[in-house]
Amino acid sequence: MGSRQVTAWHGKNITVAGLGVSGISAAKALAGLGARVTVVDNGDGDALRARAAELAEQGIEVRLGLLDGGVRAGDTVPEGTDLVVTSPGWKPDSPLFAAAAAAGVDVVGDVEIAWLLREIAEDLRAARSGEPRREPAPWLAITGTNGKTTTTQMLASILKAAGLKTAAVGNIGTPIIDVVLGEERYDVLAVELSSYQLHWAPSVRPHSAAVLNLAPDHLDWHGSMEAYAADKGRIYEGNTVACVYNAADKATEDLVVEADVEEGCRAIGFTLGAPGPSMFGVVDGILVDRAFVENRQKNAQELAEVADVNPPAPHNIANALAAAALARAFGVEPRAVRDGLRDFRPDAHRVSHVDEVAGVTYVDDSKATNTHAAEASLAAFEPVVWIAGGLAKGATFDELVQKAAKRLRGVVLIGADRALIAEALARHAPEVPVVDLARTDTGAMLAAVREAARLAETGDTVLLAPACASMDMFANYSKRGDAFADAVRELAAEQA
Repeated sequence: MGSRQVTAWHGKNITVAGLGVSGISAAKALAGLGARVTVVDNGDGDALRARAAELAEQGIEVRLGLLDGGVRAGDTVPEGTDLVVTSPGWKPDSPLFAAAAAAGVDVVGDVEIAWLLREIAEDLRAARSGEPRREPAPWLAITGTNGKTTTTQMLASILKAAGLKTAAVGNIGTPIIDVVLGEERYDVLAVELSSYQLHWAPSVRPHSAAVLNLAPDHLDWHGSMEAYAADKGRIYEGNTVACVYNAADKATEDLVVEADVEEGCRAIGFTLGAPGPSMFGVVDGILVDRAFVENRQKNAQELAEVADVNPPAPHNIANALAAAALARAFGVEPRAVRDGLRDFRPDAHRVSHVDEVAGVTYVDDSKATNTHAAEASLAAFEPVVWIAGGLAKGATFDELVQKAAKRLRGVVLIGADRALIAEALARHAPEVPVVDLARTDTGAMLAAVREAARLAETGDTVLLAPACASMDMFANYSKRGDAFADAVRELAAEQA
């Protein structure tokens, strides 16, 4: 079987869109299986040319920037292309895909390729090692507007605590193709999937999956909230054991109802309150399972304490419940859920305590790049001096400000679209002091932190939860968070 599958890729003409991490991963993997690969990218420059040179050594053609005739390399399909493999950031209305459709050429993403290569990978491992062939590692998949990375990492920590060989892969930063085709054999994979990746992954069929929440995001890419939700909902297709949804977000349950799943697959909800049958929830500070227990009408299994969740903010407890539900769907024992949650440490820039200066706590949640994430972050603290702003990506801020207004001691606004937040504050929280910083230079964050310190009182929290993307002022949200932490440290030195 393996040789037939490998032969199916040998000699195939494949165009890979994008010379980023996932594009390079896909190009190398497919070339390694004997495909003739061409990578196209509209960009140019020294960094891209260096990557192109590396791929050329492996027989992979790369087309960058403008071609002869003034046509951009990433806008046309090379002649003879059998399949286009896209990177997540390329929009569905990109000229390349219109050209592919006109030529009758299918377009898929790197996650789809990883799924299609799972069987081949096991054949190749068995041939190399001389060991019996195993079935490919099942996928436990996670998506949602916010909390995907944290939940995926929590899930991986729980699976490891259960003694299972696992890895957190996908949108989390590790190209899933590299893991699928790598030397290591895994028992199960914790897979974070973005809406972009799901859009281009029609064949993926996880063992179990969770949609954590749904809120307007990336609408410029998807075109509408309905299209965005539909792509998120693809994660439930073909689930065999559990579709995990958020009981506080009816849209996630609606996606379960609409999904075409395997016979016997169950809908499993999670809630911050007391759970009903077939749900996970919280009772007297204990995370409990009423889904994967005997006589779930009457019984509940204790899993962990709220204090075992780091940090124990409401949105993070919800993340922990979703991770626990997926782990339990895979048969993990309760003790491993507790141990895995205790072992988990969140990444930087995700509700990270930076320092306490003059009785004021400074918290970095630069990862809160949309209104839904900022809302969850603001709900964890009171009173708050809020540092917000950046690129709004088409978002509106009225609902966020309405919900947070009573918690706000003051607001410091930065970034290109700060006026949109200022207008919402004027409408819904006119009594809250607002500092509008027009600066975009390297000292802007220090100025923001100093203004926040001026507004704050002892016992307050200064929270960086921008509700916006970072690229107007910073390379990414990590750089923005680093700038905040540096500014807080400078403030502490000034007041020492």
